[in-house]
This record gives sequence, structure tokens and C-alpha cells, in this order.
Amino acid sequence: MASAIYPSLAGKRVLVTGGGSGIGAAMVQAFARQGARVVLIDIADDDARALVASLADAPHVPRYVHCDLCDIEALQATLQQIGQDGGPIQVLINNAANDDRHLPEAVTPAYWENRMAVNLRHQFFCAQAVAQALRGAGQGGVILNMGSISWHVALPQLSLYMTAKAAIEGMNRGLARDFGGDGIRVNCIVPGAVRTPRQMKLWQSPDSEAQLVAAQCLPERIDPEHVAAMALFLASDDAARCSGREYHVDAGWFGG
Repeated sequence: MASAIYPSLAGKRVLVTGGGSGIGAAMVQAFARQGARVVLIDIADDDARALVASLADAPHVPRYVHCDLCDIEALQATLQQIGQDGGPIQVLINNAANDDRHLPEAVTPAYWENRMAVNLRHQFFCAQAVAQALRGAGQGGVILNMGSISWHVALPQLSLYMTAKAAIEGMNRGLARDFGGDGIRVNCIVPGAVRTPRQMKLWQSPDSEAQLVAAQCLPERIDPEHVAAMALFLASDDAARCSGREYHVDAGWFGG
């Protein structure tokens, strides 16, 4: 898939959480090919290192940093070190998440806390840390939070994941308002059913794929590159007056 070239992204310092695989990996690839200076955070060491190796010919080879996003103190220290090493992050992609299925009756308080830590909490604290550094630099910046179509169409066995993803859209509005005075744009990307290796391995079959396509306005599957293309636009100066909104990349999926 060919992407537009955004001159304003060249040299930008970009952080992608959960950047080792799936949509996150597509984000890393897309920004690296724009000439951005990309750092990816993940715990999937093998995937992340293989991704970095595959981008050895990029204008700036991405840097991988191992960090468990559920450990907020370690996350804050990692973000501070990344800033000290290369300057303030100018574009934050809050991508990391996990959509493991679960039955409501099986949810314990501990599992609830874990799912909120994996899918919601780190997005806020990454945004908090990055915004603080951006305010100090006085140059504005971009935060892109990753939502999900799941709660819009009420998918089964995902109640905690959908709770977190619905909350992200509310958080997105609040942060856009609070950070806007400093020139920091905050938007939310809402992917539909994206054809990642994980989704294809764990959840999809020829029958389920046919049902997905039938429920969409566009009869085409969504790949990670389609989501990354939206991120490129929203992170660029071409989207200079876009903030506080949700941008769906779902082929027009309204349920079913």
C-alpha cells in the first residue's frame, strides 16, 4: 500500500507503544519510512528486534526499548530517559492493548484491575508524561490514542476490553481540552476489524471473515497499514486543526 509523503513528519520524534507487532508494527514502519525518529516500547522482544532489523535501511533506524506498560513507575522512568536521550517526544501513539476474550461471570477484581492496566491506564500516564515535556519545549505536539470499534458494535465476550476502549474516547476529549492551550493536538483512532496476525490466528475463520465483510459498508478487509495511514495524517501538519475527535478506520461497520 503506497502512502502519502508528509514532509512535516521528517525528523519528528515519535513514540509507539506496543510497537512490536500488529497495528503497532505498521505504525513504526509507516513513520520510519516518513523519515521520523521512532522509538517503540513493548515487552515482545523477539518481534520488536526483528522489526527494527527489517528497517535497517530507513532514514533513521527505529529504537526499541523494553518496558512493561503496566508498571507505571518503570514507564515514567523509561519515558524520562527516552526524552533525555533524544529530546521530547513530539508524537505519541498510544497503541498497546490486549483483547483477550472473557466471560462476565469469570471476572474477578484482580482480573478487572489487570485489564484496565493493560488497556487504559498506561494511555493516560504516557499522555501525561509526554504532554509535560511538550509544554516545557513550547512547540506543541500530537497524541494519538487508540480506541476500538468493539464497543460501538457490542461484540461478545469483551466487556472489560470494551469498557476500557469506551473510556479512552472520553479521556481523549478531556485531554484534548486540557492540552489544547499548549498547542498539543489529541485525537483517537478507532480501528474496525483489522487483519493482524494475532486476530487471524486466534479469532478469525473464513466464515467469520465473511460475516465481517457483510457487516461493513465497504466489502474489503482492513489491514494494519490502513490504520497507520490515518495516524500519519493526524500526526502531520496537514491535520493542524484536528483535535478532540474520533476517526474511524472500520470500512463502515455498523454492527452485525
